[in-house]
Amino acid sequence: MQYLDNSALIQKYNIPGPRYTSYPTVPFWDNNTMKLGSWEESVKKSFSQSNTSEGISLYIHMPYCESLCTFCACHKHITKQHSVEDAYIDAVLKEWKLYVDLLDEEPSIAEIHLGGGTPTFFSSENLSRMIEGIFKHATRHKTFDFSFEAHPNETTKKQMQTLFDLGFNRTSFGIQDYNPTVQKAINRIQTYETVQNINTISRDIGYNSISHDIIFGLPHQTKESIQDTIEKTVSLKPDRIAYYSYAHVPWIKGVGQRGFDENDLPQDAYKRELYELGKKLFFEAGYEEIGMDHFSLPTDKLSIAMKEKKLHRNFMGYTAGKTKLMIGLGMSSISDSWYAFAQNEKRVEDYIDRVNEGKLPVFRGHLLSDEDLIVRKHILNLMCNLNTSWEDNSMKLSHMPQILERLEEMDADNLIEIYDNSLVVKESSRMFVRNVCMAFDLRLAENQPEGKIFSMTI
Repeated sequence: MQYLDNSALIQKYNIPGPRYTSYPTVPFWDNNTMKLGSWEESVKKSFSQSNTSEGISLYIHMPYCESLCTFCACHKHITKQHSVEDAYIDAVLKEWKLYVDLLDEEPSIAEIHLGGGTPTFFSSENLSRMIEGIFKHATRHKTFDFSFEAHPNETTKKQMQTLFDLGFNRTSFGIQDYNPTVQKAINRIQTYETVQNINTISRDIGYNSISHDIIFGLPHQTKESIQDTIEKTVSLKPDRIAYYSYAHVPWIKGVGQRGFDENDLPQDAYKRELYELGKKLFFEAGYEEIGMDHFSLPTDKLSIAMKEKKLHRNFMGYTAGKTKLMIGLGMSSISDSWYAFAQNEKRVEDYIDRVNEGKLPVFRGHLLSDEDLIVRKHILNLMCNLNTSWEDNSMKLSHMPQILERLEEMDADNLIEIYDNSLVVKESSRMFVRNVCMAFDLRLAENQPEGKIFSMTI
C-alpha cells in the first residue's frame, strides 16, 4: 500500500464539514415543512413499501452513563441512580406502541441497535423487559441482526447472556485508547485486561461479530501510544474496528469537551499521521478498509457488503444492509423513513412527558424534496463506494455544472477522477471524501453557516 505525502493537502482541505450520516445534514433541516402529521404519513408510506420484504430497523437510545467521558459528543444523562431505568423503559415501550398503532400490519424487525449513553447501564432485567416488550407487537425478520454498544467497565456476563438469548449477535466495545495519560484526560479509565475479559466472555457466549471503537486525535496521543493501543486491539481480533477522528465541538457540547487543554490535541498533519499509522497496522493484521473510519475482517458482513455494493450509511454509521424505514426510539433518537427525518426531544424529562401525553416525542425534522433525494443518493454512493454517477436520468441534477465547478480544485489536486457522467474518489484520497461530498451538498452551498457547527473534515 502506497501512502501519499499529503501534509499540504491536509492543511488545505482540513476545514469544518459534515460527517454525512444523513443528507440534508441536521443543521440544514427545514423544520417549517415537517409537521408531526407529515412525519406519520411518511412512516406509513415507507412501511407499506418495505415491511414485507426487507423489514424495518429500530435504533433505541439509552442515554444514561455513570460518569462523563470528556471526548463524548453524544446526547447523554449522567447519573449513578439506577432508579431512573424503569420510567425510561416504560416510555420507550409506550413510544413503540404509538408507532405500532400507526401501521396497518405487524412490523417485521430486521435490525435493532442499542446506542447511548451506555446501554449496559441498564440491568439485565430491564433490557429483557424492553426487548420482550418490543416483540409483543412485532416479529423478527428472517435476516435479523441485533447489536448494542457496551462499556467494558460496566458490562457483565449476565447482561451479555441476556441480550444473546434475546437474539443479539453483535456487540461494540468503546475502547478509545489504552494509554493511562490519555485515559485520565478523557475520564475513561479501563484496562486492557478488563476489555480482554469481556471480549472473551462475548466469544464464549457465541457473539459472531465484535467491534472495538478507537478514537485518534485525543489529548496527549502520540504515535507510540496509538501503536500500543492498536497492537493490543488486534491481539483480540475483533471482527470490526471503528477508527474515528475525534470531533472537537465544545461550542456545541459545552463543558464535557473542555475537560483538557486544547493545546494537548494532536493537530493537522500529525493527527493524520496517527490515522495512517493505524491504517497500516490494521492492514498488516488482515483488516480491510470500509468506507471512512471503519475496518473489518474479510469474513465480516461489512466487508462482504462492501464487495457486493450493498454497504449503507445512516445515523448508526455503516451497516451491512439497508431498510427503508428506521425508527428511532428514546430521547434524542433520529428516525429515517427515507422520505423524511425526525428527531425526538433531547432532554429525558421532555421526552418522557411527551410520550406520557400519548404523542410521538418528535420536536424537529425534515421532509426530503425530490432534489434532496437525488443528492442523498450521490452522497451515499461516495461515502460507501467512493464513486457516483449521473448517467441515469434519475440521478441528474440541474445544479451539476455548479457542483463540477466546486470539484475543479480537487480534480487539479489529483484527488478525484471526473468522467463525462461519473466521479471516482481515488483510493489514496479516501481521507478527503467528506470534502467531495460537500461539493454535492446543495443546502450547504446555499446556506453557509455563520458560526462553528461542524468538526474538521480530516
